[in-house]
Amino acid sequence: MKNILKSIPIILLVLSNSLAAQEIISIGKAEVISNLKKNNLGLKISLQEFYAAKADYKQTNAVFLPNITASHTGISTTNPLMAFGSKLNQGILTQNDFNPALLNNPTQTQNFATKIEIQQPLINLDGFYQRKAAKSKMEAMSLKTERTTDYMALEVLQAYMQLQLAYKAIDVLEKALETAEVHQKIATNNLQQGFMLKADVLSVDIRVTEVKNQLQVAKSNMQNASNYLSFLMNTKEDVVYKPSEELTIVSFDKEPILISENRADIKAMQLAKKGYEALNKADKMAFLPRLNAFGSYEMYDNKLLQGAASGYLIGAQLSWDIFKGSQRFGKAQKSKAALEKSKLSYNQYVAKSNLEFQKAKRQLADAKNSLELNKLALQQSEESLRIRKNRFKEGLEKTADLLVSETQFAQKELAYYQTIYQYNFTQAYLDFLTKE
Repeated sequence: MKNILKSIPIILLVLSNSLAAQEIISIGKAEVISNLKKNNLGLKISLQEFYAAKADYKQTNAVFLPNITASHTGISTTNPLMAFGSKLNQGILTQNDFNPALLNNPTQTQNFATKIEIQQPLINLDGFYQRKAAKSKMEAMSLKTERTTDYMALEVLQAYMQLQLAYKAIDVLEKALETAEVHQKIATNNLQQGFMLKADVLSVDIRVTEVKNQLQVAKSNMQNASNYLSFLMNTKEDVVYKPSEELTIVSFDKEPILISENRADIKAMQLAKKGYEALNKADKMAFLPRLNAFGSYEMYDNKLLQGAASGYLIGAQLSWDIFKGSQRFGKAQKSKAALEKSKLSYNQYVAKSNLEFQKAKRQLADAKNSLELNKLALQQSEESLRIRKNRFKEGLEKTADLLVSETQFAQKELAYYQTIYQYNFTQAYLDFLTKE
């Protein structure tokens, strides 16, 4: 036991030196949320997902915009058909070129062709609906990013409250340690004067050791809460954050009534359902023909990058994939199943959100009731400890009873602050659930 008592101050000294070597920064809620929105990696990832969905939507512009390509091709040939056609394209045919001997055995002919092609979609119904689906996905990702921001703001607010609670626990335990050490001195003096048994003094020593252990754990919890706050804000971890605002009861402006369908994540699921509807229609429209226009402008010469002769071609094509095995039927059935799944997922998500809301409301009522009871219990415990302290100083109170009162008071004080934290966070969670 003596070895344990001797090791405790050393452990606390090492921990204190470790904390002292780190920079301590005071920070408020507003600054925490601001840093979160600027630096949080989760929010940046969510934003990149939105950019990806936006890029997918931009790709669907191909339904309306033309496809333009340019090429320059050079050939050298003795193939009769290619040689005659090349001269014809170049506009250099002569009467002599119709000589059967030259037609059958032409000399080496060079041809350089510069070609610009344009393909313009006119009617592509499945592409129109695929574009609608991509737009719904992009808008859904935007709302998802917004909801992720709300969630991370709640997360960082909870971390800040936990940091407040950790510092409160340290304050309570430091006061408890100070009181326990005073009683330890009194008990030691009483032992020397023969007014107290050694067993009672040992009980006081054990109480001091217990408080020191609890204080060490509380400081570790504070360090953990500070590190988690650094992680959420994506800032350096070699600092210790200290809340500039005390852990007090916070009342939110509005009284939560019900879950709104305008909440960002619920609207995102509505848009996702709309997107699946568009994809299903696109798969059905794939059975219809497509109409596309095309055109090209060509320049020919027997020298590189020249164009002595030219011509153009324009036209339109109506194409219809009448039957592609059972591929399109299976694809349409799959998209229909995905649509039905999205409808069920939406109903399930809304029902679960309402369930969480009702649960949070009950938790808030319980926290409010616990707050009142713990406040009353703390007052009673404080008064009981005050009386026992006075009686102990006069030698009228047992050491064991005083230690019990000290322990109970510290526990009630910690429980009171824990209830404040629970009450504040439950209100913040309700505000998160009902946010539009």
